[in-house]
Amino acid sequence: MKIARTIRELKTTLDSYRIDNQIIGFVPTMGALHQGHLSLVIASKSVSDITVVSIFVNPLQFNNIVDFSTYPQTIEADLSLLQEEGVDVVFLPSKEDLYPTKPVMTMNFGSLEQVLEGAFRPGHFSGVGIVVSKLLNIVKPEVAFFGQKDLQQVAVIKMLVQDLSIDVKIEVVPTMREDDGLAMSSRNLRLTSDERVSARLLYRILNFCKIELIAGNDWLQTRQDALTLIKQEPLARMEYLELVDTYTLESQSAYDATKTLSLVIACFIGEVRLIDNLPVNL
Repeated sequence: MKIARTIRELKTTLDSYRIDNQIIGFVPTMGALHQGHLSLVIASKSVSDITVVSIFVNPLQFNNIVDFSTYPQTIEADLSLLQEEGVDVVFLPSKEDLYPTKPVMTMNFGSLEQVLEGAFRPGHFSGVGIVVSKLLNIVKPEVAFFGQKDLQQVAVIKMLVQDLSIDVKIEVVPTMREDDGLAMSSRNLRLTSDERVSARLLYRILNFCKIELIAGNDWLQTRQDALTLIKQEPLARMEYLELVDTYTLESQSAYDATKTLSLVIACFIGEVRLIDNLPVNL
């Protein structure tokens, strides 16, 4: 496994693979890797000749300085996991190399960034768009892999690639979950033992809502019942629970079995903010 710590070093390494027309798959991460990240690596290795993984905690996408400063960083463990999975190249850029000057431009994803995560984390998707654009331009992969857990981020990246005509295929990999249903996330490392138990609430609520909707029950009443259940958990503080179009993230007032819909949730468990989503119909 090769480790590139600068853009120049990475490009030199990848150019040597391109001479042989090898297909490059790319998995961008912020580290603190878990099986969810590794599922993206496995997906890449199944269709690519060369798999590149980047690890970079992007300051531009954090609107909360505490969240940024407390984001888990486990670089040695991460490299060991990637070595075991047979990753070919790991890109470990410094902030100074990726952002030699503070970016002046911002990105606007229209209505897609004004709801859900965009509404609660202003500027977040502009930061995501800038770093993903830079990484795709640096790596120039044929295919890039993202997790379904970040459903809105996936929609933003697909819009980015389409609107800027970036020559890359975006593959979305299903959410990986713990045995009790909790979506795998680097932020789970920040949960105390009591909070970890409480965090199971998110998946339980999503499943409750899905079952109610498929049974033909009213969404607004189902949502109200779910909110009542959430209030019974003292460690939980919910930000949103919505039924949305899976691709546009447009909020829905009623369940329609002919549409591709998902349930999305964001909730603080203690001081840790967690998100999750669940397709209602595919």
